[in-house]
Amino acid sequence: MTKAVELLASYWTIAGGALPHTDREYSPFDFKDRVQAAAGAGFKGVGIWHADLEHILERCSLAEMRQILDGNGITHVELEFLTDWFLEGERKKQSDVQKRKLLKAAETLGARHIKVGDFHHEKYSMPELIEAFAALCADAAGHGTRIGFELMPFAMIDTLKDSLTMIEGAGAANGGIVFDLWHMVKLHTPYEQVQKMPLKWIVGVELNDGTFEAPWSLHEDTINHRRFCGQGEFDVKGFVGCIRRTGYTGPWGIEVLSQELRQKPLQELTTEAFQTTMEHLRP
Repeated sequence: MTKAVELLASYWTIAGGALPHTDREYSPFDFKDRVQAAAGAGFKGVGIWHADLEHILERCSLAEMRQILDGNGITHVELEFLTDWFLEGERKKQSDVQKRKLLKAAETLGARHIKVGDFHHEKYSMPELIEAFAALCADAAGHGTRIGFELMPFAMIDTLKDSLTMIEGAGAANGGIVFDLWHMVKLHTPYEQVQKMPLKWIVGVELNDGTFEAPWSLHEDTINHRRFCGQGEFDVKGFVGCIRRTGYTGPWGIEVLSQELRQKPLQELTTEAFQTTMEHLRP
């Protein structure tokens, strides 16, 4: 029997007026309302951003969050985002504080993985990076979750080859890569290369759409102009086919950061996100 397709509403897709890379990264939509709307639209998973998590915990405990998730049939939880985990000094200390919060939440919420990476093209030593990733995965294993490195143009590693070097070098059973279609397109990574990825190293997959070229910067394009599947120029079904040929059967995330979508009501966001994504996942 073919496993049913399950979708995960990635954090930014249904976060409403949350603004990336500012002090207002938390969603103005109540957590319970988001979960209920996502479940009502058909989603089996939701994403939670670290700043949003802290905001939620001002009014709601982790145990209460788990009750809300379970009560709405949400079986996949994604936590994000950890940076600076491979550095030293004060930034690493702050990263460790954030790591402990995410790991605690992952254990209580039963999170399937935590997304990690970098936004600043930080310099690195591959041996030290491998060691840091292995240590991060070991910490996560102690809390029953996985670590997914998100390969993107802004990270310290921005090629599939180097990402594999780090992942394979660490050799952690609970570590791997999160493949976001947006970043694969912007990195000009052929889908066929992703298809060759060993299944054991695929932690998660995210879908979206957009244009190949834009009059603004890549950063602006990434945080404000993504589109739902079928509303841009990407070959979404082609990417889905390549991922499926790896044997992947996990949940499919839909991650769309869009200035336009931030103005829409929650119910409209969740419904459109689910319907447009499912259209590209059906045979």
